[in-house]
Amino acid sequence: MKKLFAVIFLLCISNLHSHSQPAAKPNVIVFMVDDMGWQDTSVPFWNKATDFNKRYHTPNMERLAKEGMKFTNAYAMPVCTPTRVSLLTGVNAARTRVTHWTSPEQNKNTDHPDATFNPVDWNINGLSPEAGVGHTFHATPLPAVLRQNGYYTIHSGKAHFGSSGTPGSDPKNLGFDINIAGSSIGHPASYLGQKNYDSPVKGKPNRNAVPGLEAYHGTDVFLSDAITIEALKALEKPVTEKQPFFLYLAHYAVHTPINADKRYLEKYLKMGLDSIEAKYATLVEGMDKSLGDVLNYLDNKDIAKNTVVIFMSDNGGLSRTPPRGGKAWTHNLPLKAGKGSVYEGGIREPMLVRWPGVTRPGSVAEQYVIIEDFFPTILEVAGAKNQKMLQQTDGESFLKLLKNPALKNQQRELLWHHPNRWTPEDGPNINYASAFRKGNWKLIYNYEKAALELYDLQNDIGEENNLAGSNPEKVKELAALFTRKLKKWDAQWPTFKATGKQVPWPDQITVK
Repeated sequence: MKKLFAVIFLLCISNLHSHSQPAAKPNVIVFMVDDMGWQDTSVPFWNKATDFNKRYHTPNMERLAKEGMKFTNAYAMPVCTPTRVSLLTGVNAARTRVTHWTSPEQNKNTDHPDATFNPVDWNINGLSPEAGVGHTFHATPLPAVLRQNGYYTIHSGKAHFGSSGTPGSDPKNLGFDINIAGSSIGHPASYLGQKNYDSPVKGKPNRNAVPGLEAYHGTDVFLSDAITIEALKALEKPVTEKQPFFLYLAHYAVHTPINADKRYLEKYLKMGLDSIEAKYATLVEGMDKSLGDVLNYLDNKDIAKNTVVIFMSDNGGLSRTPPRGGKAWTHNLPLKAGKGSVYEGGIREPMLVRWPGVTRPGSVAEQYVIIEDFFPTILEVAGAKNQKMLQQTDGESFLKLLKNPALKNQQRELLWHHPNRWTPEDGPNINYASAFRKGNWKLIYNYEKAALELYDLQNDIGEENNLAGSNPEKVKELAALFTRKLKKWDAQWPTFKATGKQVPWPDQITVK
C-alpha cells in the first residue's frame, strides 16, 4: 500500500511540474520569394484554378496549403525594398518613405528621370537600426525584438534592406545572429554555382555577385539550394540547444536573371513554353523544392508541430517584356499588370501559413491583410508583449485569423504609395501612382493623368470596369479617407517640374 501511495504521489508531483512549465515558444519561419506572382504556383488563390496554376508545378506549396491556411487577399508593396522594410518594422511604406527599391550604391536615387515630376525626397538608403543615417528610416527591426525575447535569429538569402555602407545593409546589424548571403543587392548576378553566382563585368566581379557562398563556387549547386542548405545547417544550433528560432529564408528566385534550373527545364519546354518562360518556371519549381526541404527538415527533427511557417512574395509577378517572354503585362491575368504597379497584379501575393494546432488544415482566409501585418503577428505568436519600439507601427496582427479564418473586417483601410518612376517606359500604373482599399472597394490615383479609378474587387478582380464615373459618391468618400491617411503619415508628395507646385491630393481630383 505504501508503494502505491508513493507512486500516486510521484505522478501528482510530475503532473504538477509539467503544468508549471511554460509552453515552449513556437519557432517562426518566414519563407519569402522574390517577384513571385499570385498565380506562379499550382495552388489556386482564387475561386478556381487558372491556366497559370496549371502551368507551374509546386507540390510543396500544395502540401503547405493542404496542411495550413491559404490567404486569398494578401498584399505586399509594388516593389521589393518597401515590402521588406515594412515586414521588419510593421510600418507602411508611405510612413517609412522607403517607397522604391534601394541601390547597392549609397545615396543613389533609383528613380528614373521624369518629364513631368520632380523626384520626391524618399529614403533612398532604406532601413537603419541607428539614428542619424541620411535618407533612412530609423526603426527597431523585428529580428532584434525577437532576439531580445530569447530567439535565435537567422537570415539566409536576399536582404536588400539598405544601401552599401549603411548599417541596414548588413542583416547582423538588424538583429540577426546569422547572415547567409544577404547584402545590399536586390538580385543575383547569376543563380549558377558553376559561375560562382557572379557575372563579371569587364573582368571584374559584378556588383550583384552573391556574397558568402564560396563553398559552392564551381559546383552545380543552384543558388536556391545553396541558401537553403546553409539555412538548415544554421538551424542545427538552436534545434540542438532547444532554443526557439526565427528563420527568414528569403529567396533571390524568381527575380531576374532568368537562369534555367536544368533539373526541371525539359518538361516545361515539352509543354510548349518559350525558352524564357520555361526557364522562369524552373526558378519557381526550384524555389518550391527548397520549401519541401524545409518542411522535411522540420519533420525529421520532430519540431513541425511547434513551428509556424509563413510563405509570402515581396511584390507581384514581373510582367515587363523583356525580360519576360511573351506579350507584356499578360503574365498575371486575370489580375491587371504586374510588378511595379498598384493594380492587383503588382501587389496581390500568394500567402500560406501553417501552424499545427492553430491553423485548420485546408482552411482559407478571405480577409485582406498586408505586409506590415507580419510584424505584430510574429511578435504576438512569439509572446513578445509590451515591447518598446522606436517606430509607431501600422500593421494589425492576423493571429485571430489563423484561429478563425471566417472573421471579416470590411472597415479596414489599406494603402499603397509609389510616388516614383520605376522604369523609363510607361506601363499600367507602374509609375507615379497610389492606391487605397476599404472593403471590396479600391481607389487608384494616377498622378500623370490626374485621374481616379474605382473598382469593386469582389465582382471585378481584373479591374476592368472603372466605376468612378457612375459612382462619384463612393469616389468622394474614399478619396477623403485616402488623403487623410496620406497626410496623417506625412507621406512624401511629388511636385510638377514646370511650376514647382504640388500634385493635387486625391480629394482634390474631380471625377470626369
